[in-house]
Amino acid sequence: MPLHSPRRIENPLGAIAAAIFILAVVGFGAALDGYVQARHPVALLGAGGMPHALAFNVLGWAVPGLLAVAVAVYLLLRLPVGSHWVQRVAGQLLVLAGMAFTGMGLLPLDVADLDGPASQAHASAWMVWALAFIAGTLMLGIGSWKTLPPLARLALSCGLVAGVSAFALQGLVPAPIAQRVTFLAWAIWLGLALPMMGRSSPHR
Repeated sequence: MPLHSPRRIENPLGAIAAAIFILAVVGFGAALDGYVQARHPVALLGAGGMPHALAFNVLGWAVPGLLAVAVAVYLLLRLPVGSHWVQRVAGQLLVLAGMAFTGMGLLPLDVADLDGPASQAHASAWMVWALAFIAGTLMLGIGSWKTLPPLARLALSCGLVAGVSAFALQGLVPAPIAQRVTFLAWAIWLGLALPMMGRSSPHR
């Protein structure tokens, strides 16, 4: 079998994950009466008691999160032999980020009690996802700067945008908009990460 045949299957996984997430947010948002993307958080679509919450938690959180885990695992497998430990830790953080993204679907928001255990669990999953994604991409960008420059630039760009939007823009723009910028950075990363690795190394 040709060396690059598996990559034809793997490369689109991130784009598929990003597309499913975006379509779920747009589609379920349009179906929910009174929901406005610029004013309401994404988590509201999967909150307990909301119409079609289970479907959104599966399509909006769980499926993209599991695909993101697969992207991170394939990224780790493609790292060149002898890669710096920073790159490998970064890949592991990105696996964690995908798992936490899935966790947001398993731990839905409770709109009736935003300070309750369910809502706090969802918020914790979001925080783990954001921190792991930001740290993972920044570390990967730094560790790959000399060996995989295109991937490094993508990782640093997405990590910096996500970091600023998740933690610095909250007081400057409405939180739902800042949150969506963070999600957009994640979606761009997912869609381009594996294709950008190009011919860096064969599977081992």
